[in-house]
Amino acid sequence: MSQKVTITDIARELNITPATVSRALSNHPGISDKTKQSVQQAASKLNYKKNSVASSLRSGKTRLIGVIIPSAEINFFGSVIHGIEKAASSKGYNIILYQSNESREHEEKGMQTFLSARVDGILVSPAKNNTSCAHFYEITERNIPIILFDRTINDIATDSVVVDDYKGAFMATEHLIVQGYQRIAHISGPQHLKNFYDRQRGYLGALQAHKIKADSSLIVNGNISIESGKDGARKLLSIAAPPDAVFAAEDYTALGVISELKEQKIRLPAEFGVVGFANELFGQHITPTLSTVEQQTIRMGESALELLVARIESKKLPVPEQQKIVLEPLLICRESSAGKR
Repeated sequence: MSQKVTITDIARELNITPATVSRALSNHPGISDKTKQSVQQAASKLNYKKNSVASSLRSGKTRLIGVIIPSAEINFFGSVIHGIEKAASSKGYNIILYQSNESREHEEKGMQTFLSARVDGILVSPAKNNTSCAHFYEITERNIPIILFDRTINDIATDSVVVDDYKGAFMATEHLIVQGYQRIAHISGPQHLKNFYDRQRGYLGALQAHKIKADSSLIVNGNISIESGKDGARKLLSIAAPPDAVFAAEDYTALGVISELKEQKIRLPAEFGVVGFANELFGQHITPTLSTVEQQTIRMGESALELLVARIESKKLPVPEQQKIVLEPLLICRESSAGKR
């Protein structure tokens, strides 16, 4: 077995000091570009492998970032992770991924796992049943930066990266109005999560802008699932004056609505229109294809990672100025909302 190449070996190869090699490999500003290039070439030639453990002990950083998502089965989060990983790799960080499975208890366990791994920072999309921020405060009290993405909670003051949920919901509801649907319902998500709260506000805002009186019987509470969409559709279709369209808080709810409408032999989109939110992959493969709102998921992941790294490397904690990055939503019109006929 060959002996492992060290910084001393590179220094001997170039006839410079090990300290100069170390600073060059760490991209120290005091080292010239010419020396850095020579060191990198020698390191490659000698097949030098950086000792990440020793490096983290010296710097106090592991270059690890913890990421918690509600579910890896949801394509939306897979796409965000793609953006996170792409940006992390470009900045020399690795990620540890943890699923909360929409459980606050699992989310707390993930946080403890990250603390044990000594991560430099954490990205979180909170579980839908998470109404407490105690475990977030424990992280921030340890001066570990934490950034929320997609879903945020009003009770915790921290950086976040979101889409403009109000605007996206307004666009989706207005689209249904323009397409000729007259009684538009909304199946919501958990209202303690700001993104779903803002989507309900956007729905109401579009009705008001078009001088349509809001009807409380057309708003049904949901919990982000296919079954929630089916249950919501059954409730809405059973009222005295049922709707002829639904804006669903997200695509799985919308899928449940479409499923129930098909069971009740209601024709889409001729008799009933549906729009979701998130642009899940299945939306373009079901019949009818699902109109939805795109959240720029890859950009969301990249932005969240870049903001977190800026916090990690600035060492300005507690957070000096809370930042909220808001991405533009994009309306994707497909068959499910093509208009009444």
